Amino acid sequence: MTSSAISTTVQEWIAHDPDPQTAAELSQCSPEELDERFSRSLTFGTAGLRGPLRGGPNGMNLAVVLRATWAVAKVLKDRGLDGSQVVVGRDARHRSDEFARAAAEVLAAQGFEVVLMLAAVPTPVIAFTVRHMNAVAGIQITASHNPPTDNGYKVYVEEGLQVAGETAAEIEAAIAEAPFADEIHRAAVETGGMEEIQAYIERTTLVRRTKDDVRVALTPLHGVGGEYALDALVRAGIVDVHVVEEQFAPDPDFPTVPSPNPEEPGAVDALLALAADIDAEIAIALDPDADRCAVGVPTPDGWRMLSGDETGWLLGEYLLAQVEPGPVMERMVVASTVVSSRMLAAIAESYGARYVETLTGFKWLSRAVADLPGHTLLYAYEEAIGHCVDPAAVRDKDGITAALLACDLVAALRAQGRTVLDSLDELARRHGVHVTAAVSRPVADADDAAAVLARLRDTPPDRLAGHEVTVTDLSTSDGPLRSDALILAGGDADTSVRMVVRPSGTEPKVKSYIEVRRACHGNLESARAEAQRLRDELVALAEQW
Repeated sequence: MTSSAISTTVQEWIAHDPDPQTAAELSQCSPEELDERFSRSLTFGTAGLRGPLRGGPNGMNLAVVLRATWAVAKVLKDRGLDGSQVVVGRDARHRSDEFARAAAEVLAAQGFEVVLMLAAVPTPVIAFTVRHMNAVAGIQITASHNPPTDNGYKVYVEEGLQVAGETAAEIEAAIAEAPFADEIHRAAVETGGMEEIQAYIERTTLVRRTKDDVRVALTPLHGVGGEYALDALVRAGIVDVHVVEEQFAPDPDFPTVPSPNPEEPGAVDALLALAADIDAEIAIALDPDADRCAVGVPTPDGWRMLSGDETGWLLGEYLLAQVEPGPVMERMVVASTVVSSRMLAAIAESYGARYVETLTGFKWLSRAVADLPGHTLLYAYEEAIGHCVDPAAVRDKDGITAALLACDLVAALRAQGRTVLDSLDELARRHGVHVTAAVSRPVADADDAAAVLARLRDTPPDRLAGHEVTVTDLSTSDGPLRSDALILAGGDADTSVRMVVRPSGTEPKVKSYIEVRRACHGNLESARAEAQRLRDELVALAEQW
């Protein structure tokens, strides 16, 4: 966009900004800052928009929410869904309440029957409610685990699936055609949704297979999941729950953690300290919108958090073990993503179930059985601590239900005289030691990320940890895995190595996902040590890219 075009666009945007605060903010911006904010708009990444709270089309603000909702309404009406039911919810971030009400009012003015949640809710509540009420769409105002300066706009379609593909592209195109924000009509909406919230909580309890109590340390990391998780656990018979008090109430500033992401260093320090103090059996950290769940366990050397992959292996194996062998099992599907561990595929094969690999994100995992008529999705996970353990009710990642199932697993193992660590060791002996790592390289922007991938395509490494490399460029794939990612793999029957390199969909980063598999022929610890040594070698390589 030329400077003169940007100048015209800026003046029009400010003149029609319905929020005096962001209009004034833009009026004070330097030409360089305005160029950055208006040269491109927020685009659909993880099933919607996400960005910093600031004025202009490249930020989250009232004008962007109004225009995005007008676009959603247009796409729904173009499909003949006028007057249908739409669900709107929000987390507890800065301005989430205002944005959710604005979205609901636009939909109401367009003739839709709107259910606006009366309180801040976990994101999986919206995914559940869309499916439970047979609504045509859902909108959740959330930025998940992003910094406190961000917010976002997540869209669900029928059956509670994250928006993807053609529908997402249609919404983006409609946003470009949307009227000025102050010209978009709004109509008053009453809040509700209490029955749906209760239905969600009651549904979570059905994942339990045991009846024994479990001692749990829990933190929602200042997010919205605390009361909901506590309610679900207690209703399921898990009452020995201890919470990190200073992190329990929602706080959009996330004051006690360096980052509200359970995967980041320091985020779960208080949780693990509590777990040690109370002699807990399991530690649970939810991210701020409670769609992701991180699990911690005691070890002889103190508490540690499991990786998303380790939790994925455990929950996948636990669910498969409940299924009747034979024809029923053959129709069951478990799924993970191209950047997740290969262990789940081996577990599925051992049970006679089907494994499906998808692109990164639950907008793809939730559709893992779309081309498999007669099959049922039993479980799906992504390595970034996202787990879908009850797809019939919530076809998305759900931290609360996953937490409940993880607690149930602990109780089941205890009844057998075993622990989570015992189960992980058993899986390693059966399927080989799998060790993983993720390396994130910050980049300036999407163009910089593309340049890193281009260099790797032109000159990929010849060998990985001593093994010849096979390069698979998913950007040239004709199948469902087509994406801007490279897979570098090599190995033999005893040792295999794999690296998946791709640009992040939500942050200015290039990510490398590393896995080493080492067969266990005898001593488990020596196999694990060798796998970790090779993994560290690959981490050092990825950090140079």
